[in-house]
Amino acid sequence: MPTPSRLAPRRPGRPTTGDQRIRFVQYAVLIGLVLAAIFFADWQSIGDAFFKPDLIKEAITGGLWDALFHTLIYTVGAFAFGLVVGTILAIMRLSEVGPYRWLSTAYIEFFRGLPALIVFLIFSLLPLAFPALRIPFDPYGTVWLALGIVASAYMAETIRGGIQAVPKGQTEAARSLGMTSGQAMRKVVLPQAFRTMLPPLTNELILLVKDSSLVFIIGLTADQAELTKFGRDMSVTYANVTPLVVAGFAYLIITLPLSVIVRRLEASAGKAR
Repeated sequence: MPTPSRLAPRRPGRPTTGDQRIRFVQYAVLIGLVLAAIFFADWQSIGDAFFKPDLIKEAITGGLWDALFHTLIYTVGAFAFGLVVGTILAIMRLSEVGPYRWLSTAYIEFFRGLPALIVFLIFSLLPLAFPALRIPFDPYGTVWLALGIVASAYMAETIRGGIQAVPKGQTEAARSLGMTSGQAMRKVVLPQAFRTMLPPLTNELILLVKDSSLVFIIGLTADQAELTKFGRDMSVTYANVTPLVVAGFAYLIITLPLSVIVRRLEASAGKAR
């Protein structure tokens, strides 16, 4: 008959011998891969192809910061457009008026299913179909519309979920104070909903930063270029990938701080719950 000590369950969180062996194997494989990369990689060729010092300097001093600035302008404008339109779409989808719900649902499903590249191609060809068409603040207005239309479809679902997460009692309390349904939505529901929506909306902003790399489709001049076009043009000029690598690190200057913000917002939301 087994002794009581053998029947006692294992302490939670304490690794078994098998777990320790698996962990040891994982570390050994990782160390082996790192050592293989160090000893067998052709670091001279890698450096010449991806990290050429003179081209790094040329990229940094030759317009990188202007391209970074344009990337931010394209992203922020598209995010603002998407946030406004997404909020309207979310409210329409929650409306009791059937046509509003149908139109909102059709818009959201259509642009969520359509690649952003296709939307950019459509906007780039619009002048051919409508020669008299002039989008304000072009090319910025064109980018804001193309990116913002796609972003609004995704933001609408995020905002709808945030609105539905607000207890219905909040709306009922606002209505009992004499507010109209629109005032209750604007002054009570949306402010509370946006607190819970901040992490996913910040994630959407990160995605927009990366989607701005599609801007080259509409044909930009050198002084309107964002990071990807800037790096691509320099790489073609010098027949080297280093400028694209520099542009990639420039994207990280934007996205890494935003990722930190997302994690902190999610941690704060978790503590609040």
